[in-house]
Amino acid sequence: EKKNLRNRIVKSKVKTAVKKFETEATAAQYSLTTSAIDKAVAKGVMHKNTANRRKARLAKALAKAEA
Repeated sequence: EKKNLRNRIVKSKVKTAVKKFETEATAAQYSLTTSAIDKAVAKGVMHKNTANRRKARLAKALAKAEA
């Protein structure tokens, strides 16, 4: 139960960060979002390849928003 609770909290933080990025696609928000994703990987909640895929998609969205 403790692991389940921790995993849900970490996943929720990642989802919240991604939603904030989607509403406000800035470099600062991108940095915060990728940091949240990296922390999830460090805690073993998210797989490394999944995290890299998500970060790549965010970077692509950031480039599109700045263009």
